[in-house]
Amino acid sequence: MRKNIFIERAKGRPVDEQKIEIVERKGLGHPDYIADSVAEAFSKNLSKYYIANFGKIFHHNVDKLEIVGGSASTAFGGGTIDAPISVIFSGRATEFVDSKKLPIEEIAIGACKEWLSSNMRFLDPNSIRFTFETKSGSENLAGAFKRKGSIGSNDTSFGVGYAPLSKTESLVFEVERFLNSKDFKTRFPFSGEDVKVMGVRIKDNIDLTIAMAFVDSFVPSAKEYFDKKAVVLDAVKQRFDQGSYGKKLKISLNNMDSKREGEDGCYLTVTGSSSEHGDDGAVGRGNRVNGLITPGRPMSLEAVAGKNPVNHIGKIYNLFSHKLANELNATMDVPLTVKAVGRIGSPLENPIALSIETYRGLDKEKKAAMKRLIIEELDGIRSITKEILEGKLAVC
Repeated sequence: MRKNIFIERAKGRPVDEQKIEIVERKGLGHPDYIADSVAEAFSKNLSKYYIANFGKIFHHNVDKLEIVGGSASTAFGGGTIDAPISVIFSGRATEFVDSKKLPIEEIAIGACKEWLSSNMRFLDPNSIRFTFETKSGSENLAGAFKRKGSIGSNDTSFGVGYAPLSKTESLVFEVERFLNSKDFKTRFPFSGEDVKVMGVRIKDNIDLTIAMAFVDSFVPSAKEYFDKKAVVLDAVKQRFDQGSYGKKLKISLNNMDSKREGEDGCYLTVTGSSSEHGDDGAVGRGNRVNGLITPGRPMSLEAVAGKNPVNHIGKIYNLFSHKLANELNATMDVPLTVKAVGRIGSPLENPIALSIETYRGLDKEKKAAMKRLIIEELDGIRSITKEILEGKLAVC
């Protein structure tokens, strides 16, 4: 067995047994979520292009991407976009093969338009202003893809995962997914995709603060806005039974609203996203790979979206850690945290250290069984590349 696998009892209490728990999720139309999603779509489409034309994925890390907000004038009954949203592509990618220039820019812009078309109902992909600054990568890092045998890690970094989710974590995630579901948008087309949910649990009480952009063309007046807001709140409360989430579940929606300020007191957008005017976005500033921001848990600050799915350890180890944590929890029925750290140039299968912290003691037999399962998962770690390209593993 590998000697760099460590299993020990965690110190302290699980997050759901602590007095205070904070959980956040930035939803589908949030500028940071859009930035992560577009960067990842670029990487996936680029990888598929490389495979289709050359039989393998070439070096790239296109995780340096920014959404720069435009300018909009909202109005009851429908406003206008006055200046377009900008998407700035940066990062590195293999753009020449045998002196042939590859259509990297076209792939990037196509990936962005494709994602926006599939996910944002009122944000016209053709209205976006694109700036393309993605350049060729480091010869040293690109050269690793040409070596015979397994490609070594292209960075020294770590990943973190944990399982199971706490009740608060599950609630925050599911509320955003509910509000951005196709069924909800069909029932309430005025609800924008820019949704952010902040959950704070204090002992047994959970306080949810939801921010959700309303699409102004569906809102003819301030009265109609507040009527629609009440309907949304009621729908959330009906969907999420308060008794299942502690003694009291308090839900707030668009907490800055003011009936006295008319249009200025309502969270209105033209497109359903604050990126049109009020906010910018950047890769790595949003959710971790399990879709949540959880300051009560160990977290990596690695910007995962857009990094290559072949040997970027910061991407692969974060996805692997969460995948392994869920597998171990499902098999061993024990809450745990996984931390994996790797060194540049070393095989992905052999981390410098892989730490498992359990919140329940394990006997020698169970520890041995856990190690065997960990080794099996490490040996198959390169299957993550295929899972990413097939859309089986999300990064935000």
